[in-house]
Amino acid sequence: MSPRNGVKLQDILRAAEDIANEQGMGDVTLTTLAQKLHIRPPSLYNHVNGLNGLRQVLALHSLEQLEEALMSAAVGRAGEDALTAMGKAYMRYARERPGLYEAMLYATDRNDTEMRQAADRVADLVITVLSSGYGFKEEDCIHAARGFRSLLHGFASLEQKGGFGLPVEVDQSIEVMMATFLAGLGVRQKRDAELTKEV
Repeated sequence: MSPRNGVKLQDILRAAEDIANEQGMGDVTLTTLAQKLHIRPPSLYNHVNGLNGLRQVLALHSLEQLEEALMSAAVGRAGEDALTAMGKAYMRYARERPGLYEAMLYATDRNDTEMRQAADRVADLVITVLSSGYGFKEEDCIHAARGFRSLLHGFASLEQKGGFGLPVEVDQSIEVMMATFLAGLGVRQKRDAELTKEV
């Protein structure tokens, strides 16, 4: 059905992200969104299937934007250099677009085909870097990719909630965290190479 109010899906996504950035995803409702867009709430149903549909669309949009940020960071790089750049891009994305980043956690249907494909593309990007840069087997790549995501997401989430109060520069902690993780990958790579020689 063609909407009569002239509002497009991109307008809705932008307005929802603005609200999420300023107030948090919990305050993104059909009512607050309609007020920001100066339309009536029922008009939103021309584009999204209620609040759950809105959250699903926002979560998908967030994953796609994160994928773009990570891909841009990885271009022309490999191994440790690529992972470092991707880690910085991840943190920059979470900081610059906190509402949209938080939207990923509000996906109502994790089995949605588009959501699954978008999430897989992000994971595959990291796995490809790990496979080509470190020579890890597929299972080890998955373990490392999960660790990479857990480190970054945990740090980003704690930072967004004001969880770091000690008098040490947060950016330095990120550098140390990433360097430690990458050093661990290097140790694992060396061990795997030694085991291969022994076989």
